[in-house]
Amino acid sequence: MNIGILASTDRRNAWPSGSEAHSQISWAQNSQDAAHFDVFIDLNFDAHPERIRNYAGNTKTIFLLSAVNYTPEAAFFHAGIPFSGEKIFGINAIPGFLERNTLEISDPFGKKDETDDLLNKLPFSSLEWVKSRVGMVTPRIVFMIINEAYYTMQEGTAAAPDIDTAMRLGTAYPHGPFEWKAKCGIANVYRTLEAMYEDTKEERYKICPALKTEYLTGGVC
Repeated sequence: MNIGILASTDRRNAWPSGSEAHSQISWAQNSQDAAHFDVFIDLNFDAHPERIRNYAGNTKTIFLLSAVNYTPEAAFFHAGIPFSGEKIFGINAIPGFLERNTLEISDPFGKKDETDDLLNKLPFSSLEWVKSRVGMVTPRIVFMIINEAYYTMQEGTAAAPDIDTAMRLGTAYPHGPFEWKAKCGIANVYRTLEAMYEDTKEERYKICPALKTEYLTGGVC
């Protein structure tokens, strides 16, 4: 299986190491390269949904598109392009999650049964199928917890290291919320929360001012 991956440096580094042993992997230079591959993985698609114009009409290649902040069906809609049978899937490609043995993946256009053979050859021990929605599942849960942790810190209830320790010991999470933030990157946390709030208008996704300040200044609150 010939796989092409288009990625920024941080997401390229997050791709599972040793995956070349499973398939022939090439690092693509741009989205126009997609037609040369059996599978094309765009790890930054939700930051560049306009790339859907380069993928539309290609029904040969299987596309895995980062879709935490922007779903493939929304990209088609806003580009004014009709879906015409493309084998397109959404994935959670945020650093901190991408390194796991399980790939979170959505099937917005019902193409799973047509592509099972190739998808099961991806360098992950399992595929976790979820609904196509902004935030998917794991980022939606973890980033909400991170946001709440910032509120707790902002109110002076506890410092970040203490919150991390309490979460790890009290819930058996592998990382505390601020440790998760460091792994995923403050920009990814902020943009995902912003997208989820815009999508749902639910107060639980409204970004804590301390988190927003850290994102805007690049500093630590």
